[in-house]
This record gives sequence, C-alpha cells and structure tokens, in this order.
Amino acid sequence: MEAEKWGRRIRAYRKLKGYTQETFAKNLGVSVSVLGEIERGNRLPSDQFIQGVAQALSITVEELSPGEE
Repeated sequence: MEAEKWGRRIRAYRKLKGYTQETFAKNLGVSVSVLGEIERGNRLPSDQFIQGVAQALSITVEELSPGEE
C-alpha cells in the first residue's frame, strides 16, 4: 500500500516536470525497469532513492511524501 502511494506521487511529479521514464531513470542512475516497478507500486523506494527523486525534480522530500490519508 505504501509503495503504491510513493509510486503514484513519483510518477505524477515526474510527468508534471516533463520527464519521460527513460530520461528520468537515466538522471537517477537506475534502470527504466526499476523506476517502472517503483511507479507501479511493486517496489518500495529506498530513502536514498526518494532523496534523489526530490533533488532531480527540484522539490523537497516533504512535497514528494504521500503523507497520511
């Protein structure tokens, strides 16, 4: 469940900033398949990955965080 929330947030911000999966994965230094698994909610992103995503998108980790529902 938590992985799905992170994945949806990461995908939404990536698209909002105009990145393709391929370009964004390359910027993060991961494969497209790893990024896809995270965005689909099949893999929970590590803290280091989350920090890299926030930095690449020029947002804070707090903005990226799914928060409580």
